[in-house]
Amino acid sequence: MRIRNLNTFLTVARLGSFHAAAAQLHASQPAISARIAALEEELNVQLFIRDKRGTHLTSRGTQLIPYAEKLLSINREMRAQLADDSLERGTIRVGIVDTLAHLWLAKLLSTWHDEHPLIAFELIVDTTSSLIEQLKSSELDLALMVADEHPLPNFVTEPLCSYPQCWVACKSLDGVEKINSLEDLSKFQLLSFTHRSRPRQYLSELFRPLGEQAPVIHSCSSVPSLLSLVEQGVGVAFMPEPLVRSGIDTRQLVAINGLPKAPALNFCCAWRLDDDRILPRLLADTARKMIKNQQ
Repeated sequence: MRIRNLNTFLTVARLGSFHAAAAQLHASQPAISARIAALEEELNVQLFIRDKRGTHLTSRGTQLIPYAEKLLSINREMRAQLADDSLERGTIRVGIVDTLAHLWLAKLLSTWHDEHPLIAFELIVDTTSSLIEQLKSSELDLALMVADEHPLPNFVTEPLCSYPQCWVACKSLDGVEKINSLEDLSKFQLLSFTHRSRPRQYLSELFRPLGEQAPVIHSCSSVPSLLSLVEQGVGVAFMPEPLVRSGIDTRQLVAINGLPKAPALNFCCAWRLDDDRILPRLLADTARKMIKNQQ
């Protein structure tokens, strides 16, 4: 759909005349008629009625006005933000869960700054549930978080990345090589994220059938602290695989196979539906492309 045709439509609708619109847009009247005809053909509706009384909007034409105005507004904002002499200033508040912060925050901030050099970023590292509440209260402009299993009303959510989850332990942890079942695993202390996190909820459901025989699960909201605990042999950790990949590669940590395979942990970008700025979407698109290209 061509922006020029939408602009022509709004001009004709405002002036109530193809002739007046042609004069204002510095175009011939046949050119104006051709643009409207192309838009009508694309939408498969009639937008204007022309009779002896003049030019009038149809009901479909009236319905189109707010959408056309919004598209033109987005187009103007996009051009302004991309123009070298119209760089946006100000502060944008971005929330991010600790897993993504540990893996990507430095590269994300560097890339975002290169693209928007006059924007100051206020970065909040928190749990998904807290980030959702901060989005709802307009304390955040954008959140990079664990994707919810159900649609979030009043939010735009778009996929960001997905990571497998795995069981790992320090190679020197006594008896780790003998773990082949949940019953074996229950003899060890387990390490994972906080109670409201998706990995922790998975563990609760996984061990529910064991009742009182279920293992003790220690929770920690900090990825660096969680990694330190597992590296020091405190217990067996259940974490997204990229967080422990380097430890496995250096053989400081060992992946435990033979246990139930957990579902992948999906992440998303989210912002408020009533936020009509293009910047949150641009930042989300940059994050998705950067993570995809570097995985």
